[in-house]
Amino acid sequence: MNMDTIYADFSISMSEFKKNPSQVLRVAGEKPVAILNHNRPAFYMVTPKIFEMLVEALADRDLTELVRHRLSQKDRSVEVDIDTV
Repeated sequence: MNMDTIYADFSISMSEFKKNPSQVLRVAGEKPVAILNHNRPAFYMVTPKIFEMLVEALADRDLTELVRHRLSQKDRSVEVDIDTV
């Protein structure tokens, strides 16, 4: 049997979640919740604050990759005077 990793401190079955999603949110607070279907993660419920943090982390990662790529091409750079830009 293949076991899926659950990336949350809290988990709940889909049927229990459907009964009272707002209660699940209250109990979890700012922690993500794994919603399970047949004991496997179907989706994660996160607060807007957590979602924003995830989006910002992904954007930061993308910027880091861009900076590394540009630094690897320093030999193609052109010197400019900041006052004339």
